[in-house]
Amino acid sequence: MPASIPAAAGGKPGRLALYLQLIRWNRPAGWLLLLWPTLSALWVASHGFPGWHLIVVFTLGTFLMRSAGCCVNDVADRDFDRHVKRTAQRPVTSGALSSKEALALGAVLALLAFGLVLTTNAVTIAWSFAALAVTLIYPFAKRYVSMPQAVLGVAFSFGIPMAFAAVQSRVPPLAWLLLLGNLFWVIAYDTEYAMVDRDDDLLIGMKTSAITLGRFDVAGVMLSYLIFLSIWLFALAQHAQSAIFMIAIVLALLQALWHGWLIRKRERGDCFKAFRLNHWLGFTVFAGIALSYAVR
Repeated sequence: MPASIPAAAGGKPGRLALYLQLIRWNRPAGWLLLLWPTLSALWVASHGFPGWHLIVVFTLGTFLMRSAGCCVNDVADRDFDRHVKRTAQRPVTSGALSSKEALALGAVLALLAFGLVLTTNAVTIAWSFAALAVTLIYPFAKRYVSMPQAVLGVAFSFGIPMAFAAVQSRVPPLAWLLLLGNLFWVIAYDTEYAMVDRDDDLLIGMKTSAITLGRFDVAGVMLSYLIFLSIWLFALAQHAQSAIFMIAIVLALLQALWHGWLIRKRERGDCFKAFRLNHWLGFTVFAGIALSYAVR
């Protein structure tokens, strides 16, 4: 357990420590993967700096909803996670927290996020219900969908149309095109994540893109990266016209190639490293967009 998370007397985690473990407090890469495309959409929708109110709303909202999603996911997967070495000690799986307690925490976090949404406009509020529905559906998609990463891609990309709704009170075609592109980025990095647990998932009957793609998993990851960057480049060519944006896309592509090098042998440690580093790729694209508007 990280030193920053307090433990109760006797060395056992206290309630607060268990809650922090449940929402992956010590693993910020997860919510950063949602944050960067959302902030990118805010900048594009606003044609530049969107204002501190929306930045705070979407940054805190992203963190809260990702945390709520972890609560739902761990309850849904508790019977599967105990058979996977990496997840066997999660609070709900290990019995340290009850399912009711985890769902209650998730509900509180989701309500806090909804409170933030209420400070925007009616269009954003309406779309927030669709975002919540996809968040709740994803944990169960892994049982029935051969490529559940595509469902996760929709869930992890919904900040994009909501950002446009908050700025423009509408969701234009550009928002959906960016969502489509971002979906492929999610498929890329979550397939890397799934490659870590492939052997365990095969034993317990879980469906993942790493299993579905089989020996084409690495090729699938690299193709997904390429589609993501190509769609965003095409979609934003007339919006982020600065050479800075083009440099950012090239740097992101170089990071994707590095990830491909890491996962080429399908070793668990390297696949997990590639997954964890993806938030830097997202930050690179966001920085390119933000700077391209700043220099105009």
